[in-house]
Amino acid sequence: MPETLRNYWRVIKPGIVAGNLVSAAGGFCLGARGRIDVVLMLATLTGICLVVAAGCVLNNCIDRTIDRKMPRTCGRVLARRKMSPQNAILYALLLGAAGIALLGAVTNRLCVVLVLAGWVIYVGVYSLYLKRRSIYATWIGSLAGSAPPLAGYCAATGRFDPGAGLLLLIFSLWQMPHCYAFAIFRLDDYAAAQIPVVPVRLGIPAAKRHIAIYVPAFVAASAMLTVGGYTGHAYLWVAMLLGVFWLVMAWSGFKTGDDRRWARRLFVFSFIGIAALSVMMAIDPAKS
Repeated sequence: MPETLRNYWRVIKPGIVAGNLVSAAGGFCLGARGRIDVVLMLATLTGICLVVAAGCVLNNCIDRTIDRKMPRTCGRVLARRKMSPQNAILYALLLGAAGIALLGAVTNRLCVVLVLAGWVIYVGVYSLYLKRRSIYATWIGSLAGSAPPLAGYCAATGRFDPGAGLLLLIFSLWQMPHCYAFAIFRLDDYAAAQIPVVPVRLGIPAAKRHIAIYVPAFVAASAMLTVGGYTGHAYLWVAMLLGVFWLVMAWSGFKTGDDRRWARRLFVFSFIGIAALSVMMAIDPAKS
């Protein structure tokens, strides 16, 4: 693949797009409750991924100056000036427009509004403003992270019901310990870039206390999908097993002698946990 094409591929952050694809698919299948319209699902997932990719490109563009200060991100395409900001913005607009046009053609107004809201929060509120100014940026960013599964669910159902509310809660709560663990693991990077995440501004002990609160809240919210009649008991068993393991891992942080190693393990497991939960939402929804 030519270098130019590779750069256009890298700048969309394929890993993030893939993660959102899994969660959006879980949300769609949960809403469909076993009656899946394959064409609608594929079109919905494609549209969501295009809009997520557009947001990632603009995030790369906005963050290119601070990315140069962090070893983890200094090799990114825009940080290395391998793509001009103007080209990146045009690319993002084309991706976003294609995604919204597709969603508008095949889904419903609610799905489109949710995807647009997630995009605006991620790009305009989080990336452009709060990330450099407030420890509360993670809270706001968590709303953007919950948009893909929520939009997938609403594309299948056409409504915002208690199940949609639970998805919003589950994925928002998951984002908090996930992001705090990453910030502990990459503390030096965030400090160098002067990004006021909780571990930098309030310290690692404070971040650990926050994690110890958010993880059990996430586990409880996950269980509510079965209690509310949206998923089966196989989902519940997997959710509880993963949740208890994540909770024990979180609490072990108060005794660890290596904060970075502990945080890295917690961060990696958070990916495994949410992916498994999304899969279980897809394969074990309660039948309507």
